Amino acid sequence: MASRGDEDNSFVLDHSLTHQPVMLTEVLFGLNVQPEGIYIDGTFGRGGHSKAIVDLLGDAGQLYVMDKDPEAITVAQSQFAQDGRVKVVHASFAEIAERAGEYGILGKVAGVFLDLGVSSPQLDDARRGFSFRNEGPLDMRMNPQQGVSVATWLETASEAEIMHVLREYGEERYAKRIAQAILQLRAEVNITTTTQLAQLIAKSVP
Repeated sequence: MASRGDEDNSFVLDHSLTHQPVMLTEVLFGLNVQPEGIYIDGTFGRGGHSKAIVDLLGDAGQLYVMDKDPEAITVAQSQFAQDGRVKVVHASFAEIAERAGEYGILGKVAGVFLDLGVSSPQLDDARRGFSFRNEGPLDMRMNPQQGVSVATWLETASEAEIMHVLREYGEERYAKRIAQAILQLRAEVNITTTTQLAQLIAKSVP
């Protein structure tokens, strides 16, 4: 597995054209793509790895591309609209086994690729709420159509809950200090933007 800009609020880069896939040579070497094989890209992103995999497939090969992000799915559907070897699935990589069963490929898959973490397009588009450079709504959902935004969650989350998230998912050593600062600011104003949170964190850590 591989781990997944100055940003501009006035436009969103077309990452289907500009994104450079990470460690592409190593990924293809590890997958050892066979022309007739069945493969899964569980984190499509903007498709750099998927495109390279498809280029190595023969007519009988198959690639299932998955992503939780609706924008990534839109890119995938456009990119592979004319390629019958590619199936686009709007789902989280956590559902790989379930979806493989639905499509009758469970136990037949030759390789799975996962590029975990936030993608560069998500960071570059301040509207998605992941950016810590440019101001945007404090959302941070991989799929904006599911769950609640971070801003909404922070309205009622306890100090212990915030600390748990920061420690378990962010490996943050100053989780307690940041959680306390969030509660203090929350008592005065709603925390609704990425820059509010970024500035608060910057002031909270040594």
